[in-house]
Amino acid sequence: MIINSTELQNNFGKYLMLAAQEEIIITRNGTEIAKLTAFKDTPAENPINTVQEKAPEYSYGGKKASYEEFLQIHQETEERMEYIDGEIYWLASPKTAHQIVITELFGFFFNFFQGTKCRPMVAPYDIELRRSPENINIVQPDIMIICDLEEKLNENDYYKGVPSLVVEVLSKGTRRKDMIQKLDLYMSCGVNEYWIVNPDNKELTVYLFEDHEIGNYVTYKNNEAAKSYIFEGLSVEISRIFKI
Repeated sequence: MIINSTELQNNFGKYLMLAAQEEIIITRNGTEIAKLTAFKDTPAENPINTVQEKAPEYSYGGKKASYEEFLQIHQETEERMEYIDGEIYWLASPKTAHQIVITELFGFFFNFFQGTKCRPMVAPYDIELRRSPENINIVQPDIMIICDLEEKLNENDYYKGVPSLVVEVLSKGTRRKDMIQKLDLYMSCGVNEYWIVNPDNKELTVYLFEDHEIGNYVTYKNNEAAKSYIFEGLSVEISRIFKI
């Protein structure tokens, strides 16, 4: 979870309890400055308790790459990949639960946006997001709602805008990337709403981004219905999207 320093100061007790369940990154002016995490007892036989995360399998060589290097690799292979903050991530083939969630959600979106200018799209579909003119990122969200498709298509039929709403379905290999790196990327680059779906615990969290910060968020589960902040009337029953 990522929150800004003002939100932490105003609700410290709340986030102190949440830290027992998940790591909380604190930002100031969009920059990560601190981490709030649960304290764990140190084993007697190991007085220095150092936790080192295994290098993710989806990482390209565990090394940074220039945007030009990414483009060359991207053009020479049929493998799906993303490029985030100077690093290439290979995208593994999704599992069944992941695909069922996407199929169900896309059905809801397709019916809701019929007859409007907004279009639901599914991966693989490259989205270019720029933190700055030099910091170019290429991602493939699981689902995205695009409301300016015709206006932002270039001469090569590539979309060059920013989706209004983005959905990512978590998996073991992408959990950290989706919940931290992508959340910050989407928030920083103008996405208005971000849905994170967790098939393991059958929860869906909806984030509202305002002025490049988290304006609000809520987690839905069980027999609840997830509701969009930015699209009035858009509601998805949690029990309908988790079939397994």
